[in-house]
Amino acid sequence: MRKLLLQLEPVIWLLFGQGILIGTLLLTGWGLVLGVLLPLGMVPEEALSYDRALRVGGSLLGRLVLLGLAALPLWKEAHHLRSLSIDFGGAERDVWIAPLLYAIAALGSLLALVAVFRIPFPG
Repeated sequence: MRKLLLQLEPVIWLLFGQGILIGTLLLTGWGLVLGVLLPLGMVPEEALSYDRALRVGGSLLGRLVLLGLAALPLWKEAHHLRSLSIDFGGAERDVWIAPLLYAIAALGSLLALVAVFRIPFPG
């Protein structure tokens, strides 16, 4: 199992890095808009209407963005939890902790993929 983890490490680091990018840039902006600017009236409510969100989320680019917003932070958190486990003396448990955490991230990514591509195309 350890050999497989070492072979997959570049892929895991790529997903981890992209999760940091998504979490830091896009989700922070999303929280700013929804948590501060919208309640203060600085963003018109029509900008976040259901029809507009469906049009954006129904496009191919919108689906890819939504998939990235849902899936990539899961990989970031899986890697952070793995590192935390190792830091608290879990180096010997890493043989089963790492596959478990990455399997949860993969399952969550698969569920996000299914959910995103079930969004109906705008008519």
